[in-house]
Amino acid sequence: MKEDNLLKIRRFVQGKDEEAWLSVWNVVYGQRWDLAPMTVDEMVATEKSPDFEAEGRFIVEVNTQPVGIVHAYVDKLREEKKGFVRNFGVIPTFRGQGIEEKLAETALEEFKRRGMKVVQSVADGEQEDVIRLWENLGFKLVRKFSLMTRDLSEVPLGLGENMEIVLKPLKRDADEDLKKLNWLDNECFKEHFNWRPSPVERTIYFVREDPFFKQQEWYFALLDQERVGYIGVGFDETYNAERNTKCGWILDIGVLKPHRRTGIGTMLMIHGMRRLKAMGMTSAMLGVDDWNVTKAMHLYEKVGFKVAKKDLAYERSIE
Repeated sequence: MKEDNLLKIRRFVQGKDEEAWLSVWNVVYGQRWDLAPMTVDEMVATEKSPDFEAEGRFIVEVNTQPVGIVHAYVDKLREEKKGFVRNFGVIPTFRGQGIEEKLAETALEEFKRRGMKVVQSVADGEQEDVIRLWENLGFKLVRKFSLMTRDLSEVPLGLGENMEIVLKPLKRDADEDLKKLNWLDNECFKEHFNWRPSPVERTIYFVREDPFFKQQEWYFALLDQERVGYIGVGFDETYNAERNTKCGWILDIGVLKPHRRTGIGTMLMIHGMRRLKAMGMTSAMLGVDDWNVTKAMHLYEKVGFKVAKKDLAYERSIE
């Protein structure tokens, strides 16, 4: 950093700094093939989520130009004193000048101020400089996540799917259906890494108000008239237009523990892919924890998904 370059790290001001934030975010994240640039309206809409925490956001400026951002995110619904580094990034022309280190140190100080005992950060598996930064700061690898993709030209059948279940569409305007979906989500994921109970308001927000996946379909898996699993699929119109593609997402899938390994997950995945194809999608994506206790990655590989990229989660304690 040259001496005549004035570096300043300041707190984000909600209602004022959205454009400055996105001028960095869209360069750092919006150029990734799996994401699309974000608008101010979309950013503001994400802040309406019941689990969003506005505090802890910082902007780095050099000569008043925004060049870096970080969100030292504290989950207000989590009892565990664990903070999460989100939206960490510096635009390419200012990397390697010590700004990343200052930004990371600012986040750690914020977590300490707010009483956090453990901090988690994430790095793209190909971002060697970011991985090296977290490791140099004492973070240890605790998890690997995969983004998986699949072509939808042909959707497989005869993979051991459970033919006894009935698939029932969720009614997005029915509160009782969303309450049941929320219950199933919590039951299916309560053994998973980083889980904490998700409030029904969060489910309602995502299904009805998410600014990105406005096109969604959800289905319950019924066995003897009992809901034992679910799947959600959808697509982001803005992403598809920006990337000139027709890609949908497996948004979420879960099967209650007593009913796993019975072909229900396979049936849900096949149905989800068929629904995306019916929506006009030509490919599908999904995210998965590689070390998921249910070994879900095996299911996704079984139905034809392949790993396209990796994300790495790191943690360290702070005093």
